[in-house]
Amino acid sequence: MKAALAALMPADPRHPLPQRDPSRPKGLNILGTLAQHPELATAYHTFNGHILFSTTLSLRQRELLVLRVAALRDAEYEWAQHVVMAGDVGISDEEVERIAAGPEAGWEPFEAALLRAADELVADARIADDTWAVLAEQLDQRQLMDLIFTVGAYDVLAMLMRSAGMELDADLREWKRGSQ
Repeated sequence: MKAALAALMPADPRHPLPQRDPSRPKGLNILGTLAQHPELATAYHTFNGHILFSTTLSLRQRELLVLRVAALRDAEYEWAQHVVMAGDVGISDEEVERIAAGPEAGWEPFEAALLRAADELVADARIADDTWAVLAEQLDQRQLMDLIFTVGAYDVLAMLMRSAGMELDADLREWKRGSQ
């Protein structure tokens, strides 16, 4: 599992690592589940390391997308982990609640389009032309690809978490959806 965890760190990260604070939640249940298949964990962590640390999206954009996928998939574990990370990048508790409510919950047009893109990808595996046009006004081709792969990475992780019946770690329970 050491190699799998090392794979999470890209050689040349664009974004900082999360804070190293002993009081932060550890999220060990997901690591324990992934440890059951070290080769897959290594491959997924290589991919997810890009999403977490080398994406061309802003960290705010990434967390809006991840939380929207978690809300759509009712992925409690993913939601709790990323509410913590959303706070790290300045997403307020009120905004977290609006992410769950969706793209029509008072967002400015670009961020509404980000959330709508997640909705469309999860529902239809395709971003609608109107949504794409709004996104393409501010995002380049690499960023649009990172958007799609972010939604996909966290959609598949939600599938694992829900299918495995992953329970929230005790240190994540306060970030359970609806407890903010």
